[in-house]
Amino acid sequence: MRYHNITKDDMLNGDGLRVVLWVAGCSHCCKECQNPVTWDPNGGLEFDEAAKEEIFEQLSKSYISGITFSGGDPLHSANRVGVRELMAEIREKFPDKTIWMYTGDVWENILHYAVMKYVDVLVDGEFIVEQKDVKLRWKGSKNQRVIDVKKSLAQTDPTVPVIHCPEY
Repeated sequence: MRYHNITKDDMLNGDGLRVVLWVAGCSHCCKECQNPVTWDPNGGLEFDEAAKEEIFEQLSKSYISGITFSGGDPLHSANRVGVRELMAEIREKFPDKTIWMYTGDVWENILHYAVMKYVDVLVDGEFIVEQKDVKLRWKGSKNQRVIDVKKSLAQTDPTVPVIHCPEY
């Protein structure tokens, strides 16, 4: 897995103050993407122990709510295993921190991925510039959904996602 940046004290990519891992690799290539530099799965830096320790140091702070995985796309084939392993370690070391993930994929296609058992909130769907709305919270276009993963997976029919914050 490769990454471009680790953002600290972020308030835009999930609830509360967060650390954000911006991974490299995205096959969606959305028109007017805010991060086209992250599309190349060979770009950025190799995710190593120093990067992991930087994230853990941030997560150990009491005022940090959790981590957000963005990019790029955490579910790009170059990222799936590394992201899943890191999420598992985070869940074990920091069980009270929330894990958010942004992906261009849609819930209905990924709900059975093993990584989903670690995700608390998923923002799904490609960014569509024609549906862009700067007043939306935690998402860039109206087609995207902010999904409560735990509640969605617990339903009789998990293919119908439970929206995390319906008012947004």
